[in-house]
Amino acid sequence: MPLRLSKALLIAIAFALALTACNRMDLAYRNLDHLVPWSLGDYLDMNRQQKTLLDDRLKQHLAWHCKTQLPGYLDWLDRVRGMVADDQVTDQALQQRTREARQAIGVVAEAITPSAAELLRGMSDSQVAEMREAFREDISERQKKYVETPLAKQITRRSERMEKRLTPWFGELTPVQKQRVEAWSTALGDQNREWIANRAHWQQQLLLAMNQRNDASFEPRLATLLQRKESLWTPEYRAAYQNTEQQARSLLVDLVQQSTPQQRRFLQERLGKVRTDFSELKCLKG
Repeated sequence: MPLRLSKALLIAIAFALALTACNRMDLAYRNLDHLVPWSLGDYLDMNRQQKTLLDDRLKQHLAWHCKTQLPGYLDWLDRVRGMVADDQVTDQALQQRTREARQAIGVVAEAITPSAAELLRGMSDSQVAEMREAFREDISERQKKYVETPLAKQITRRSERMEKRLTPWFGELTPVQKQRVEAWSTALGDQNREWIANRAHWQQQLLLAMNQRNDASFEPRLATLLQRKESLWTPEYRAAYQNTEQQARSLLVDLVQQSTPQQRRFLQERLGKVRTDFSELKCLKG
């Protein structure tokens, strides 16, 4: 169930949110920024007791999420399909769908915070040190991949990644659409630098909180990190993020307007398949 559910969650958010590029709104229980405890296994060695607790909490939260949250995603998908069918893929409509998706992510973050606090409180000093080193390596790798590369190549690679994301939804892009993707990538400029700097800032805030993990203030601090992370953004990233979202919405509006009848049918069929996949999940059948 976890792998299937995670894939379905990621697909559902992808159409309206993965297109925002620098932030992966990833409900696949793997994204450190949103669901820290479920990526701990990627960052440090856990003992048997910790692994048991992690697995137990993961099963509980997945069952809760599948039964209580996924039905709302069907309605959300229907609204997205309606936008396409009625030729109403507008900036205003996309902003609304994005707000709804963020709210869904917020509900998950709030629900897992107590479990996250319990798991993180149980970490030893050596595990926290291991986490610190893993974070350092994470930022170093991202710097090399996304920042130290010449800007022109960053822009080209960003265009390529976006085309790859779009193809499953639209099919092969037309030359005009490819030019629009290139213009979008160029407009984002050197945003990778601010994205990674903000990621490092968030990780540092988590490490500072971990130093006080046995204090009463720990869970409220963790709640801020998981539920209200925007309040911790650097000013530079806040500005870059706003530009990124605006550029993504503009891109999507233009791509749909430029789409061929065949591409629109392709998009509707894909959205319909995603909805079917959701409706067939066991938890939705009682």
